Parts: sequence; C-alpha cells; structure tokens
Amino acid sequence: MRHAYDTETVRSAEQRLMRELPDGALMRRAAAGLAVACGDVLRRNGRVYGSRVLLLVGGGDNGGDTLYAGARLARRGAGVRALLAAPGKAHPGGLAELLAAGGAVIGTPDGFGTPDGFGPVDLVVDGITGIGGRGGLRPDAERLVREATAGRAPVVAVDLPSGVEADTGQVLGPAVRADVTVTFGTYKPGLLIDPAAGHAGALRLVDIGLGPALPARPCLEALQYEDVAALLPVPGTESDKYRRGVVGVAAGSRQYPGAAVLAVSGALHGGAGAVRYAGPGADAVIARHPETLVHPGRPAEAGRVQAWVVGPGLGDTPEAVEAVADVLAADVPVLVDADGLRLMDTGAVRARDAATVLTPHAGEAAALLGVAREEVEAGRLAAVRELAARYDATVLLKGSTTLVAEPGGAPVRVNPTGTSWLATAGSGDVLSGLAGSLLAAGLAPRDAASVGAYLHGLAARRASAGAPVAARDVAARIPEVWRDVYA
Repeated sequence: MRHAYDTETVRSAEQRLMRELPDGALMRRAAAGLAVACGDVLRRNGRVYGSRVLLLVGGGDNGGDTLYAGARLARRGAGVRALLAAPGKAHPGGLAELLAAGGAVIGTPDGFGTPDGFGPVDLVVDGITGIGGRGGLRPDAERLVREATAGRAPVVAVDLPSGVEADTGQVLGPAVRADVTVTFGTYKPGLLIDPAAGHAGALRLVDIGLGPALPARPCLEALQYEDVAALLPVPGTESDKYRRGVVGVAAGSRQYPGAAVLAVSGALHGGAGAVRYAGPGADAVIARHPETLVHPGRPAEAGRVQAWVVGPGLGDTPEAVEAVADVLAADVPVLVDADGLRLMDTGAVRARDAATVLTPHAGEAAALLGVAREEVEAGRLAAVRELAARYDATVLLKGSTTLVAEPGGAPVRVNPTGTSWLATAGSGDVLSGLAGSLLAAGLAPRDAASVGAYLHGLAARRASAGAPVAARDVAARIPEVWRDVYA
C-alpha cells in the first residue's frame, strides 16, 4: 500500500532521523537518489555524458538536494548549470560541491535573472520550492520555468513540482508541470490528488530511511494489487447464493431503464451471490440479465437483501422519492448514488445505524455541500472529508482522482486506477452496482468503496486500451481484472 504523510509529519520525521545521522547525510541520500533518477531520464533520451542539465535552484533544502545531485551528474560528464532563485540563500555545501565538480552558476546576483538565453537543454531539474512552498510560483520563477522548458526538455521535479500544495493537492497559481517527480522518504498527498497530481508526471520514491520515524497512521493511502486481493470476497466450500450475500438494486425508471441494467451489470460481478432488482426497469433488466431476481414494485416489498444500491436513473417522480426512503429505512448497508443523492433526506441518512456510502461526482458533492463545483474540484481532499463528517457516512468522491473518506479520522484512500476515457455515460452506475455488491458480500464500507473503485478503474483501462469505451464494456471486463488481481 502506498502511504502519504502531510508536511508537518514529514518534517518531524526528518528532524528525528537527522539527529541520528551525521550532518548532511540525509540530504546526500536524497541527492543520490535524485541523481540516479535524472540519469535514467537522460539515458532514455541519449546519455548522461555530454548532456546539458539546467538546475532551477531555490533557497531551501530542496535547493540543496538539487545542487548535490547536479554535482553527481557533473562528475559523470554532464554539463550542469544552475540558476539560483536567491544566490545569498543557496545551500553553501551543495553550491560548493557543484562548482568543485565542474558545474557552473549562471544568472544575476539578484537571482533568477537569465543571461541572453541559456542555450539548448536536455534536462531541467525543478528545485525551486519544496514541501513548504505555498501558493503558485512568483512571476520571475514562472517566467524562468516557461523559458527553460520552451525547448520541450523533460522536467524532473524535486520532491514535488514547485507551485503545488503538498498537503491538499490544490494548485493556487502557476506551477511546474513535471515529467517525473522524485520524492523522498514517503509520498505527499499533493502527488496523489488532482489537480496537483496532474503536474507530477511519473512518480519515483527514493528511500532515505524515513520509514521508522513515520507514524503508523498516514493521512492518505492508496491500495495496490496485493491489498485488493486480500480484500476480495471468496466463497467457501459451503457457500450458497444467500450466504454469499444478496444485493438489492433500486435504480432506473421508465425514462432511464439503461441505468438499472448497468447498475445490475456491475452488481452481478461484485462478489454477492445474487442480485435483487426493484423498480420500473424490471423488464429491461430481466431481458439483459435473466439471472436477476426482479420485482416491479417498491424496494420494501422486494425481499431480503444484505445491502442496497439506490439512485442511478431514478428520476424525480414520487415513486423515486418513495424508493429512496424505503432503502434508507432498511437496516442494512446502503449505497446512494446519482438521483438518490438529490432525493435522500439528510436527517434520515444521519440517523441510520447501518452503514451508508455516498458516491457523488464533483457536481453532486458541490450540491450536498452548498458550494460551487469549482471549489470541490480545486480542493477534493477537503471536500470528501467534509462530506464524510457532515453526513456521518463513507463517501466515495468520483473524478479524475477518486477519493474515499469515512468519519472518524481514518486515512483517506485515493484510487490509483482509471483512465480519462472512463468519463462516459453510465460508468458511475456500473461502479455503484459493483461497490454495492461488495458491501453485500461482507466488505466494510470503506473497503467496498475502495475495492470497487480499484476494479472499476482497472476494467476501464483494459476495456479502453487508449480508445473510447462504453459503460457496458467496463462491466464486461470486471471478471477479467478480478482474476488478474486475485491470481
């Protein structure tokens, strides 16, 4: 599992480790890993020897890491030049080592002033600001980054791209867009959450020995294959369809019967032993999925289930309002999506004893919070935490970065799978059915939401393979990626 820690925690761990190490050892460890990563990028496009490297150097520890790494590259035959943001604040040891290795400093005594062009560049290393940076790049730094990358040289960011917010994933002004980000000791939330994650490029974690100094509980975590495999429900030798769990689906309408079909498609592949459908889309569901147990009336009359999914394609009729109320009154875990989020009674959600999972996209989350959609998209981590606390529910916030939060302070989970082609009609209906089925199979709400998002994203990647994809294609690939993960 990938773990991410906030700035305060990382700094505390670094201070603790530095007290146990010789002076400068931690920075040299970071610089060594950074130099290796830079060398790898240069070799992909040619070679290290004779390459032209431009360092953009700030005045903090990230600037020191950058200078020491530049010295290592210079000793390997690269032509390394450094532009200093604040020459008087440059790390003295790193600067001395760069110059001793044959590197050069260019610019003006005022910092970040450039000579008449700095010529061709094969690699730009962004060491302007570190995890302590706040707000976007200053105008002089923004101009410099724009000029340095005009030739389309690859950019390696040191710890995180300058200008992004390490703890929140926000981008509050101009920021570096890196091809590779080399981060030290642990991941930072901003590297995993959009919009900042979109600036980071490929991530490379350098182990500097920080692990033992970090607390057991991170602020953010991302599941990996082995984590998902350990959570997947597997029937035992004595299992039958009822012991495996029955998931109820209250979705679709006369206007949107396809939503019912897609939600049931996801549910059939989610680990529960049976799917029970209730609603006006019964004919469409049974025509496509004859194994479904269908009931054309209210959810309360459909029969026993171990979890409910409610909302996709319900519309806003009195029958839809009644269906949502029926489901929220059930004493089993409930997943609410799409129209169900508009129609649910907030008091009824908070009063529930059984688990509740809400799965809004940014627009729906904004409506639930009473803010603009742009505010949610710019601050996804804050939004998902606030929703979980306000509704006393597990919340899966869908989007370019899908996040799962629950009340009580457990680490927020970020989903590492998916593709931009997943932004297609009906894909959320499939996810709802899949995650609801995992709930019925016995997974805890946070696990059901996280595993559902993970498999859904993998299935979309497999179905798309770089081309447009339909929601039904995603549902069809779930068994295939389930096998891959579990194998």
